[in-house]
Amino acid sequence: MHTMIHSKLFLFAFVFFISILNLREQNTDPIQEGSGYFQMEVENLDDTSKINVYYHRPKNFNPDSKVILVIPGAGRNADTYRDAWIVNSEKYNVLVLSPMYPKSEYEFEDYHLGGIIQNLNISECVSWVEGTNEAILDEDKLAYRVNPEKRKWLFNDFDAIFDFAITATQSNQTSYDIFGHSAGGQILHRFALFHPFSKADRILASNSGLYTLPDFGSPLPFGLKNSSLTVDDLKASFGKKLILFIGEMDNENETGGTLLRSKSADQQGSHRLERAQYFYQLSQNNSKKLGAMFNWEIKIVPKIGHDYRKMSQAAGSYLYE
Repeated sequence: MHTMIHSKLFLFAFVFFISILNLREQNTDPIQEGSGYFQMEVENLDDTSKINVYYHRPKNFNPDSKVILVIPGAGRNADTYRDAWIVNSEKYNVLVLSPMYPKSEYEFEDYHLGGIIQNLNISECVSWVEGTNEAILDEDKLAYRVNPEKRKWLFNDFDAIFDFAITATQSNQTSYDIFGHSAGGQILHRFALFHPFSKADRILASNSGLYTLPDFGSPLPFGLKNSSLTVDDLKASFGKKLILFIGEMDNENETGGTLLRSKSADQQGSHRLERAQYFYQLSQNNSKKLGAMFNWEIKIVPKIGHDYRKMSQAAGSYLYE
């Protein structure tokens, strides 16, 4: 009899203990001190999907700490991009958030181009130059469909990630900085162009290989022709704080990453440094023609090429020192 009572008491205590552990787990802050990741549901072209957001919360984090989103390159390696920002995070007391978009769910047009076009047949139009980082695009074969559903563009995710983190950490911040390198840089200059009313403050587009020009005479993805953008939208875009953050050595001698070559791409320049300078100058000229405020800048970072770790370190100094 006593044995049965003890067994029942033990079972009750064990179940109660497990329940408490589960309750604690449910109430745990999803963004704890140090490095980790959390899952978020976001809208994509099909319906919704879950992405992992890798973060680093510095040990001295407080409600007034700054927040930065870090957008990975074509490798979608948000975990190592987050890692590249850990030193900056602790040094400048900045919360780092880096979303990972898997290639299995986000094709080139969904990621690099932010979803502004769909059904892009780029794999049928590209040939590789052996022994180089160059991919030759046959523009005459290029086909796609413009995606008018702005709510399903990738750019909407960034405010949603920020809002989630603000609630989770009880932060006082109302805006965030955002840094992207290579493919991430492509995403971010398009983010400034196509989504100018975001909560982003400073947008650092680093070492992009290809630009969508603020030009209504050139078709997507090289210009704005056939896009849903209006002249007023473009004026608002020029008012954002877009910084083209470009490595001085990301020039004709750089072999890192992939460089897309085509007639329209090569009009922008033969390498990333030239293309950034062309994009900036054309944008400045077009803003003057529209009589728009122009808040864009170009920052050439000395002695760095196509290296996201070194560019991340330089970006931390640029933003927070």
